[in-house]
Amino acid sequence: MADQLPQTIRDALQKRALEALDHWSAQAREPVLMKYRENAVFRIVLRDGQFAALRLHRPGYHDETSLRSELHFMAALKLGGLDVPSPVPTRNGQSLVLLPANKHFPEQHADVVSWIDGLPLGQTGMPLSQSAEMQVDVFFRVGQGMATMHELADTWEPPERFRRPAWDAEGLLGKKPLWGRFWDCRGLSSDSSAALSALRDELRHALAAISPDDLDYGLIHADLVRENIFLTENESNVAFIDFDDAGHGYRVFDLATTLLKNRNEPAYPAIEKALLGGYRSRRALSGAALASLPLFMVLRSLTYIGWLAERPETPDAPARLSRYIAESLEMARKL
Repeated sequence: MADQLPQTIRDALQKRALEALDHWSAQAREPVLMKYRENAVFRIVLRDGQFAALRLHRPGYHDETSLRSELHFMAALKLGGLDVPSPVPTRNGQSLVLLPANKHFPEQHADVVSWIDGLPLGQTGMPLSQSAEMQVDVFFRVGQGMATMHELADTWEPPERFRRPAWDAEGLLGKKPLWGRFWDCRGLSSDSSAALSALRDELRHALAAISPDDLDYGLIHADLVRENIFLTENESNVAFIDFDDAGHGYRVFDLATTLLKNRNEPAYPAIEKALLGGYRSRRALSGAALASLPLFMVLRSLTYIGWLAERPETPDAPARLSRYIAESLEMARKL
């Protein structure tokens, strides 16, 4: 999405990035805009020659406490041996800075995290490039990494004032879901709104019928899509990036998120088996959680409707919204 931005916006972001970099020990090189979604992410070069990622956070999306909590979580996972970015402090030892408002931007936070040297597993909407055999190997390791992340999260004691979003029943199906009211948002026809409202009620009952003891709950990544899973070391290892949506949630939600956008792959049955097998090689997964996986894939699919409806500037938003609605309703019919 970054390469589709108007030049005026790119120029403003570039100036904002340079303003933020005044707080870090970085080389005098132009930051390179790599991603523009919730955050504007730039590749920078630190004084020691190492790459790092500068993040200009979307104003109003997370407050200071939530952003600091994200950085604490990433640091804990890194310390536990998981391959994830870790905070890079400013020259004054701070992990987060607040940039003042100017004519282009309101107040916003910025931070720098270490660079993950690798390539994303793939791009949503495009076929995976790896062989079927390689896909099985990769998703097995993704499952192992996910299980390790959940284990580390359970053994970690968060600091005081730790606060992250809750991907619980309210966060997914309540009056104000984290990613928007998917049944009541701009761009929906009356028929779509009615169908999604009815589906929301059905899913609330289905989720409530599952005993809380049967669903593992704790800190999750919440956005382990292809673009946030990196293949590193000549594709022999996997790393996780972009913890912007990390929070408290059902662990099966992480599995559902990874599987959702791969369900049309020819090797999907093997992909699902490998992901679950990798996970279960390091962490227990109850039969009830496995049985609820299709339900959580529908729940995950609905979040994208709300997310997209609140971002009409997204390229091809109307067509994508129609596709998301159709896909969600079709998946729900198979429950």
